[in-house]
Amino acid sequence: MSERAAPFYCPYCGDEDLRPHEEGHGAWLCGACRRAFSLKYLGLVFRDAGPTGPAAQADPTSTPAKEAT
Repeated sequence: MSERAAPFYCPYCGDEDLRPHEEGHGAWLCGACRRAFSLKYLGLVFRDAGPTGPAAQADPTSTPAKEAT
């Protein structure tokens, strides 16, 4: 099993002084700006899979409403 992936820099200040934070899995503390943040893996995304958001889950048989002219 591989080790967990670590961020390379702080998303707020860009500094590289990052340490695991005691708040839980995926939590990091920046030594420069003292901000704590967490990272979460969402999964893999494939372009040919199509959209998966709420709009994509709408009824595919319904037709969009036409605007009045």
